[in-house]
Amino acid sequence: MVNKDMVGRVGPKFDMVVERGKVREFARATGSDNADYLDDSEAVSPPTFLTTVAFWQPPEAGDLYRQLDIDLRRLLHGEQEFVFLREPPRAGTVLHAQTIVEEIYEKEGKRGGVMAFVVMRTDFTDDDGAVVAQSRSTAIETGARS
Repeated sequence: MVNKDMVGRVGPKFDMVVERGKVREFARATGSDNADYLDDSEAVSPPTFLTTVAFWQPPEAGDLYRQLDIDLRRLLHGEQEFVFLREPPRAGTVLHAQTIVEEIYEKEGKRGGVMAFVVMRTDFTDDDGAVVAQSRSTAIETGARS
C-alpha cells in the first residue's frame, strides 16, 4: 500500500534546459507541423513539452518515487495537467524544477479493493524563483483483488 507519510515530501531541485532541437523533436513526435515549434530559433515549447522533465531529473529524484511504495504491477497513469502562469517556455530557457508529493487519497474500486491516488506536482521556476509553470500528475495504484 502507498506510503501516506510521503505527502509534503519534496525531491531534489534540478535544472531543465529547453533545447531547440528537443522542442522540434517533441513537436514532430506529437504530429505537429506548427512553425512556432519547428522553425523559430527561440521556438516556444508545445504545451505538453514539460513532460520531458523526467529526462532531466537527477538519479536521486527516483528516491521520492521509490519511497512512495507503489506496487508497480498495479500502477496506472490517471491524469496529467499543465498550468502556465506565463507563456510556455522558449528554446534557450533554463527552468529550475522540483517535485512535491502534493496529495494521497483513497477510493473504493469498482472491481474490489481500495485504489490509492498519488498527486505529484512539479514546479518550474525562473532564475528569480518565480513559478512560471506547474505539472500535476496523478498515479493510481489499483486495488488488490481479494
